[in-house]
Amino acid sequence: MKYILKTRKLKICTKEILKFFNFTTIGLAIILVIILIKYKPMYEVKMSGQKIGYIENKNEFNKDIQENIKNYKAKNVSDVELTSNPEYKLKLVNRTQKSTKRDALVAIQQETKIMYEYYDIYIDNKKIESVDTLEEAKNIKEEIKQKNDKDIKDIDIEIKENITENVDEIKTNKMEIAKENIFKQLNIIEEEKKEEERKTINGIKLATLPLQGKITSRYGQSSRLRKAEHTGLDIAATTGTPIKATAEGKIICAKYSGSYGNLVKIDHGNGVETWYGHASKILVKEGQQVKSGDIIANVGSTGNSTGPHLHFEIRINGKHINPQKCMY
Repeated sequence: MKYILKTRKLKICTKEILKFFNFTTIGLAIILVIILIKYKPMYEVKMSGQKIGYIENKNEFNKDIQENIKNYKAKNVSDVELTSNPEYKLKLVNRTQKSTKRDALVAIQQETKIMYEYYDIYIDNKKIESVDTLEEAKNIKEEIKQKNDKDIKDIDIEIKENITENVDEIKTNKMEIAKENIFKQLNIIEEEKKEEERKTINGIKLATLPLQGKITSRYGQSSRLRKAEHTGLDIAATTGTPIKATAEGKIICAKYSGSYGNLVKIDHGNGVETWYGHASKILVKEGQQVKSGDIIANVGSTGNSTGPHLHFEIRINGKHINPQKCMY
């Protein structure tokens, strides 16, 4: 009898528990339905701890980041790197909340570090042009090498890569324009090298003109004032005009010397001498060392002269040569 009573009591308790569980389940379901009617699940996206928007699908959003930001390809872009990774948190938000995926992508893009590259072309350690790609720079360099010109083949050509975050720093030209500018510069360099060679005698570079002025008597000319051919150049200028040393050297003569009048001679080494005659005043002394461009005398009309001018000579191992082939 006791067993039957216990069994009935257990059944009643079980029914009560099931009844309570059913009511609880229904209640929770009703609450969930009410919540889902008013709210919906979305991912809150943060960058560096700052909320940047809401998205519905995290995987699709990561795919968009990969395709539209990390794999961003544009002119001069070499590398794209996120300064921080996005953080996601699933939340229930009001159903009126729309996805702000585009705004979130823009915010991530603003936090993206984009590196740009371009290439400078240097000739003899001087930057001449800039192009967008290494391939363009190499093509130009190869064309320069193929040019049948000894002076150009001897020129040092270097390509330097530049990496920058500042896109406004990039000042490049299209390949054809860059090539044209480079070959123009090469022609200038070639002429400058020829001019350097013209001004170099026995390894001595005569870098400075002694005087700017009108040539009144050329090398090799004869006249009623001289029996022999002219051994130098006569360059007219007003009395007192400074006369400059054409190159570094040692003063070996600084005195009055017959028809030359006041004469300065400079020994530049390797048998090369320059002479400066008819000076009104000598400003250096024998044995003094001078540099190219130093003022050594003033124009005058001393000695065998018809007016103020400089008589300029160049001698190699005692023999005079035409100064115009080297200087003027």
